[in-house]
Amino acid sequence: MTEKEMFEQTWEKEFETTLKVLNAYPGNKMDFKPHERSMSAKELAWQFVQQQMAIEQTLDGTMTMPPNFPPVPDKWEEILATYQKLHPNLVKKLQKTPEADLFKNMPMMLGPGNMGEMPKLQFLWLMLSDLIHHRGQCSVYLRMAGGKVPSIYGPSADEPWM
Repeated sequence: MTEKEMFEQTWEKEFETTLKVLNAYPGNKMDFKPHERSMSAKELAWQFVQQQMAIEQTLDGTMTMPPNFPPVPDKWEEILATYQKLHPNLVKKLQKTPEADLFKNMPMMLGPGNMGEMPKLQFLWLMLSDLIHHRGQCSVYLRMAGGKVPSIYGPSADEPWM
């Protein structure tokens, strides 16, 4: 299995798991924030959309630093719909991208005031790691907002396996 194929398989699995968490979240509590400095639930969920946009822009060579993404919608259903709508196109772009192109460098912010370059595939893995991180945050929000946390990598209190 190539590194590109490994990424594609992992991305697909994590997309489905993230969708499960988003579908479990009570959309009428999208403005919930566990702390004044935290993102709201809708801002957090929009991160998943932005990650897909960042990968698509990376694959087609239009990614800029800092990135330029649309604002967060006011309806939870629109966030979910956008997340689901972007996925098939991203998968097609990824499948069409030659693996050699994924090892080409792209400009990237590497730290505060530090611009540099990294291979595109490394950026894709970074976006996947970021998605998993934010999904963990979202599962905490979900519990605090009164929702039921689905199994993610194993059973949860709300979705036991035995």
